[in-house]
Amino acid sequence: MKYYPIFLDIKDKDCLIVGGGKVGARKAATLEKCGANVRVISDRFSHKFDELEKSSICLEKKKYEQKDIKGMFFVFAATNNTNLNWQIKQDASLLNILCNVADAPDNSDFLLPSIVDRGDLVVAVSTSGSSPAMAKKIRKDLENYFGHEYEQFLLLMRNIRKKLLSSGRAPDDNKLIFNCLIAKGILELIQSSDDLKINAILCDVLGKEYIYEDLVSSRSDE
Repeated sequence: MKYYPIFLDIKDKDCLIVGGGKVGARKAATLEKCGANVRVISDRFSHKFDELEKSSICLEKKKYEQKDIKGMFFVFAATNNTNLNWQIKQDASLLNILCNVADAPDNSDFLLPSIVDRGDLVVAVSTSGSSPAMAKKIRKDLENYFGHEYEQFLLLMRNIRKKLLSSGRAPDDNKLIFNCLIAKGILELIQSSDDLKINAILCDVLGKEYIYEDLVSSRSDE
């Protein structure tokens, strides 16, 4: 295994993308979704960036300069100019800043995996750059397996955990509760939209104050 798999908290981190094409737009959207401060530099932007007009992403129509990468947490070289991408990578290396070069895994400090996004469930797939097409196929297979019920289920579990902790219960005391909820088939009941049975299980395991509709309508970032 050449690459070390890791999930990073990039909330409020400054990230730079050089390149205004569809690849740069895709990377910018994902970074912003994860809470990063995203800046994109390009001498022209594709229509893909029109979809990001209402976002917090900072777009600067200009040519790249070495000073642009100073202070950045990540740098993404996503232009269609191989020489420019190479220069960006060299500039980043001099400042010990990690850089990803689009379509050049061997010249990158890290790779971006194919992602299955189901709320709190994130499944990342990488072929270490050897076959992005296969990574994409595996991602699609996983998307079929991990349906949107997983997002709802994990939202429910997160808010139950929060409610239990606010009542003064120790985290270790809750393991049996969560194992019980999983064993009773809550996930499958969410998939079949059987709210009555879900509420019956929640009442039996946790008490009548735990109501499915209330718990999944409470979205907390904590």
